[in-house]
Amino acid sequence: MLAPVHGLVVDSSSSDGTDFTSLPAGFGWLQIAASDFNHGSTRNLAMTHLPSDLDVVVFMTQDALLVDPQALSRLVSVFSDPAVACAYGRQLPHANATPVAAHARFFNYPSHSRSVSLADKSHLGLKACFLSNSFAAYRVADLQAVGGFPSDVILGEDMSVAARLLMAGKSVAYVADACAHHSHNYSVMQEFRRYFDTGVFHARSPWILAEFGSAGGEGLRFVRSELAYLWGHAPWWIPSALVRTAAKLIGYRLGRLESRWPLWFKRWCSMHKGYWG
Repeated sequence: MLAPVHGLVVDSSSSDGTDFTSLPAGFGWLQIAASDFNHGSTRNLAMTHLPSDLDVVVFMTQDALLVDPQALSRLVSVFSDPAVACAYGRQLPHANATPVAAHARFFNYPSHSRSVSLADKSHLGLKACFLSNSFAAYRVADLQAVGGFPSDVILGEDMSVAARLLMAGKSVAYVADACAHHSHNYSVMQEFRRYFDTGVFHARSPWILAEFGSAGGEGLRFVRSELAYLWGHAPWWIPSALVRTAAKLIGYRLGRLESRWPLWFKRWCSMHKGYWG
């Protein structure tokens, strides 16, 4: 069983009419301006509103839905190993996920658990520091020891912390039996914009690629897996997948070169337009 918990909902001025005044006992509510949201600094801010004696903190996004009540207990159970500094659960596609969206979850979140250390980068490359804050947990002391989340990132705050924890000698755990439904049915343009932002993140955090290697090999493995999955499950989606692959590649390449582009163009290309002010 989990010990008593303290919950905090961070609302970046949502407009969907959600009532945050009737949260369960033990939950707080922090509202910030949408313009103040950042994937890194907002999570650091949330940490300052939690009790200082917490051992483990769990982050979830609003669109991640736990599969069962025991998912949180399973996720945090891996912290019995003192080497584990952070852990993330398995993300399953929502019921309405497209075949492309479903494959992305099956590819990145397999059915077997594992624990990754820095030594694994020799065969995992950049995948060694893969982590998703849509459903992840951190040992607070270890998170604080590496300086918390980067304060100004377009995305990738989770990968940045995972990389620094691995370099500090800690381990990243993937817990396959701690499951949440989380997926996105992105359009082709949304795929382009997401990968543009990923390129920006890599361009502005070059130390990650220098330490763990480029994303090229993993990208090729993903495309092969996606085409094989679609061939067996939904072959009529293959043309769309090929167009999406081209959009991702173009978006990523443009993002890696973001220092060359004017601000208006970067804002147009980006999924997270608020990042550009």
